[in-house]
Amino acid sequence: MSTSTRGGQGPGAGLAQPLTMPSAGRAVAHLGLLVLGAVVGAAGALVQSGWFPGGLLLALAGAAGLFLGGARALGARGGAVAPAAGWMIAVILLTVSRPEGDFLFGAGIGSYLFLLGGIAVAVMCATLARFGQPDGPGARLAK
Repeated sequence: MSTSTRGGQGPGAGLAQPLTMPSAGRAVAHLGLLVLGAVVGAAGALVQSGWFPGGLLLALAGAAGLFLGGARALGARGGAVAPAAGWMIAVILLTVSRPEGDFLFGAGIGSYLFLLGGIAVAVMCATLARFGQPDGPGARLAK
């Protein structure tokens, strides 16, 4: 016997739905979060090396706030993934050395902690963000 009912109102209603394009407002919100993630990544790269222990914590806290705030604002994990992708793109582009020999990240413990810590924060915010149940009543069993 199936646990879902026709019309999309049962417990498994959202599992086998076709993918649809997001609304224009949602797409713009994701794009804005992507750009904001790149800005936070670039700012964090500068701050973490300037004031080593405090700057590193400030940069990671700013990234965590953006990732979790994006997830809460959009009500989906994609709200954390979009700024995390922007953060990652900015940080990876800043680690590449230029032909002149210039680079932004030094080979120190702070840079590695910023890179690995930012990735860990992004994964935690994307996977641990809690959201309410989709449409419909709560799923409590009767006694």
